[in-house]
Amino acid sequence: MLKEGKVVPLAAAIDRGQRAPLPCLPVLLLQVRDNAALQLRQGLQALFDNADDTLFEMADRATERFDQNLYFEAMRDLRLKRKSIERGFLDTFYEAFSQMGHYDPLVQAANSDLRNPSQLERAVAIDGMVARVLSRDGVALQQLTVRLHYVLERTFDEQRNPLGPAALCGYFLDAGRNLGVGLRVKLVLLKLFERYVLRDIDLLYAQANQLLAAAGAFPELKPAPCRRAEDRRLKARRVAAARASAGVGADTAGRAFMRSLESALAPYRGQIAPRVQAVASAEPISTADLLRLLSHLQHYVPASGEDEDFELGQQLEQLLLRVSVRSGTRRRIACADLDVISLVGLLFAFIEADDNLPQSLRALIMRLHIPVLKVALLDNNLFSRASHPVRRLMNEMAAAAFGWETGNDGLRDSLHLRVERIVQRLLSDFGEDPALFAELLEDFLAFSHDERRRNELLEQRTRDAEEGRARALQARQQVQQALNQRLRGRSLPQVVVQMLVQSWSQVLLMAWLKHGESSSAWQQALATMDSLLASIAPQQHPQRLLQQVPGLLKALRDGLASVALESAATREFFMHLEQLHLRACGASELPAGSAELAEVLVADDVVLAIADESAGLSVGLHDGQAAQLRLVQRLRIGSWVELLDDDEPLRCKLVARVDSNDRLVFANRTGMKVHECTAAGLAQALRRGEARLLDDGLLFERALACVLAGLRQQSAP
Repeated sequence: MLKEGKVVPLAAAIDRGQRAPLPCLPVLLLQVRDNAALQLRQGLQALFDNADDTLFEMADRATERFDQNLYFEAMRDLRLKRKSIERGFLDTFYEAFSQMGHYDPLVQAANSDLRNPSQLERAVAIDGMVARVLSRDGVALQQLTVRLHYVLERTFDEQRNPLGPAALCGYFLDAGRNLGVGLRVKLVLLKLFERYVLRDIDLLYAQANQLLAAAGAFPELKPAPCRRAEDRRLKARRVAAARASAGVGADTAGRAFMRSLESALAPYRGQIAPRVQAVASAEPISTADLLRLLSHLQHYVPASGEDEDFELGQQLEQLLLRVSVRSGTRRRIACADLDVISLVGLLFAFIEADDNLPQSLRALIMRLHIPVLKVALLDNNLFSRASHPVRRLMNEMAAAAFGWETGNDGLRDSLHLRVERIVQRLLSDFGEDPALFAELLEDFLAFSHDERRRNELLEQRTRDAEEGRARALQARQQVQQALNQRLRGRSLPQVVVQMLVQSWSQVLLMAWLKHGESSSAWQQALATMDSLLASIAPQQHPQRLLQQVPGLLKALRDGLASVALESAATREFFMHLEQLHLRACGASELPAGSAELAEVLVADDVVLAIADESAGLSVGLHDGQAAQLRLVQRLRIGSWVELLDDDEPLRCKLVARVDSNDRLVFANRTGMKVHECTAAGLAQALRRGEARLLDDGLLFERALACVLAGLRQQSAP
């Protein structure tokens, strides 16, 4: 029979965290398992890559704030637990594979309490998913079950098949058991699981059947029919439009721009391939030949972070020397092409030294030196047309990644992976057709648009929260002022003071926040408080108090009910108030030993408890700080600042300016609040070098403007 072994792939062993050794399986089944695990892992990665967008769209469509918060919290929880869910899914899959014939992966699902409505709804969703898979790929699954039975030489049916759709759903639910989301989000994740994992399960079954059949397991079975051809993206119309918009070939404006820089770029010509350029008799190579040399070098560009010395001028010189030896004629680069090489080199030198960009982004963009140079040689419009796809792609990538975190976590996010993929695609696929830049630009714009919309929504939520906090602080100050005007320095019954400070202050806060300071609700709440204090003072006309008491009691009851004060506490207060009213009319004396009715002196200011407002404290200005304060005051919403501390520098964006308590609120690239300070505090940090303002202007435009200014300054008499 087939040979057995204990071969365990290294990656699988690492993923399982060195669990106990698995029972022996035939080597053939280990191959089936590992091939299936690879496809399942890829499907899970696609699921999580798209889960953010799906949940964000649902939050965007939600009309209730509660639903929006539900989906946003689900997005956050999913990001944090993504790796553990993937690992748990594969752990359960490996465990089920090792126990084939002894373990039923569906037992747990069958034992779930279907009397629970949420469990029942989830079971119905899984049954529908399984039914759709079986209707499409049931034949392939049956053949796989028969072949596994043949290899294992023991009783084996579809329910015990670890690759069955019901079993795969069970692994996924088990792995996500600790995910802190509700039923609605879990059903969404199940839909994504069906779309990105179960949708291509026919490919997994076909590969496993082919492997088993080749090893002699029922090779006579006719393969299941192919469900669909491989999906291919057809971009002919888009590429044609991109070529038309790219405008291949230098137009009048581009040629005129380069001619205007000939004298300024002349000193740089001798710095590129000096050993071949210095020979007067050397024959210039054509631009087409130069492009072929650059295409050759393009495939040897070192990866980001590698220390390999790769200087473009030296590499071109070596290639030109080889061409000269082979052809028997000394060759050099034409002056017009040298000027383009020099100008592009100066642009990338500026980008490499531009500390406004994160270091990881600079490293990636520097790898595009040769592709951008090839486009510039083909099309001088790159320098004269702001809408050129190359310029726009570089600008868009730099703008989207401006707030990259420098830590390792920042390098693993979807944006970094997308930019890295674009760079690698250009290095491997770009020849001489600039339409590839237009195609990648369109894809990146679609990606960045969704991410920008998601970030803007989170920024708006941060702004709303900060504005609400500022209004709460302002309302608290107004309520404190109203209470202190009426209570400070007076001796009043303790029960009245406690009720006004602890309960009626909430009525005042709600009236101010809901209706404003000039509203009738605020004025009525103040008038009720004044009436209460006047009613407990000794009365010269008791009959007037008796006429006012019913309206006062109704206003007090309505106000306390609006803040949901406990009924027992309300009854106790009104009992004490009745005794105070009787005393005010001279009808009775207060009972002896009643601490609540005893008078206390309100000597200190009333201070209400609320969220911390330490960020709003004023910071004194120092000499020489006025210039930094003017810079801070001119900051616009969306400006980027880098805060320096003992750890990694923190890049954050100004998302809110709260004038009422002089607070500046900053968020990271994803829109989450990370810092707040006063204008004076930020000015002081700028003066001390603990913060710096970043220039987030368009990258290519900044680089070109700086290079041109330097060239003009050098050529000026």
